[in-house]
Amino acid sequence: MPAERPARVSTKTLQDGVRKTVLPSGLRIITEAIPTTRSASLGVWVGVGSRDETPALSGASHFLEHLLFKGTEKRSALDISAEIEAVGGETNAFTTKEYTCYYARVLDADLPLAVDVICDAVANSVLAPADVETERGVILEEIAMHDDEPGDEVHDVFTEALFGADTPLGRLISGTEATISPMTRTQINRFYRSRYKAPQIVITAAGNLEHGKVVRLIRRALAGTPLDTPGEPAALRPVTRHKVKPPTTAVRHRDTEQAHLVLGCEGIGRLDERRFALGVLNNVLGGGMSSRLFQEIREKRGLAYSVYSYGSQYSDAGVFAVYAGCAPGKAEEVLALIRAELATVAAEGITAAELARGKGMVKGSYVLGLEDTGSRMSRLAKSELLYGDLMSVDELLAEVDAVTLDDVNKLAADLFAKPMSLAVVGPFDDGAFSPAR
Repeated sequence: MPAERPARVSTKTLQDGVRKTVLPSGLRIITEAIPTTRSASLGVWVGVGSRDETPALSGASHFLEHLLFKGTEKRSALDISAEIEAVGGETNAFTTKEYTCYYARVLDADLPLAVDVICDAVANSVLAPADVETERGVILEEIAMHDDEPGDEVHDVFTEALFGADTPLGRLISGTEATISPMTRTQINRFYRSRYKAPQIVITAAGNLEHGKVVRLIRRALAGTPLDTPGEPAALRPVTRHKVKPPTTAVRHRDTEQAHLVLGCEGIGRLDERRFALGVLNNVLGGGMSSRLFQEIREKRGLAYSVYSYGSQYSDAGVFAVYAGCAPGKAEEVLALIRAELATVAAEGITAAELARGKGMVKGSYVLGLEDTGSRMSRLAKSELLYGDLMSVDELLAEVDAVTLDDVNKLAADLFAKPMSLAVVGPFDDGAFSPAR
């Protein structure tokens, strides 16, 4: 059960330098003080993404992300961008399947400005009809541009093949021309006001700051807005088993100079205790230039410029896949090598030396990825929104250190014994590749 909404402001220390305040509205504020920096990063994170849309509203979260920077009662679209850029800062936003983020990075002295601008944009957007039409055109162009990037498109084709194009996880974050074109301002505004509720929002900041001052700035910026109103307490997404489709082969014909391949299977959810072992396995298999796939396919044989593996985790599902881009005439050979490497790792596991190297890569990426205020700010938000808990860096490193060879090898045997789905974008017709197995 989610915690009850506080009747008053509640503040506690989570870690050294990290504090969390829950406002009476249910909105959460988490900051990390880093006195040695001269910058600050602020993010407004909303626990709503593309998987929360109905089929008819596919793309609404991303549409709304565009529109919230188009103007409020106080500021025009130019004002929003110009005020931050005038102090050398930057603003942006992005949408995922499970959350949306609006953020700014500024000098520490300009954090009050960033708070006022970003909170105003998220809480008070007017969604002017003319702006809706303008951004509709922009998004349709964005979708068309994405379709012209086969190296990106193939991942969407794979996700649709794995989960189904008609499912929340299988649908495109951007929506499609068929859903974006008829979407009305009324529908978008209803989605905005019904889903952007205070308990669904986490505001995080990291840098040279004082927690109490940040809380006061946010409360002042949100006073009298819809986000100053109490709502139902937020809860983590339910952890249920998300169904995947039977293995399939999806080929999308494009007259390209390269073939783009993604071969993969159902992975693990983000709360699965094996996620640390997966990080190690991913690095050993296809996470860098020393990985098995890179060495076998690029270094030894020169068959592809880009080859790598990756995992994606959601609350109730996951993906593990391998990507390769190669000459069309080499696609079958590259695919055979990928299948062979997966089968070998499933049957024989990895070595102790590979385990040590994989752990080092995971730990290094954790620590080096926290070298700026933006990544620290993101870490706070994702921990709260996705996990409901903030692990320290030392705790994360200890979890990686605790991964054993047996942990990795059992996971590899489990994952790679599953039927694989294949997505291909390139100059091929249906039936050009053998059925998925």
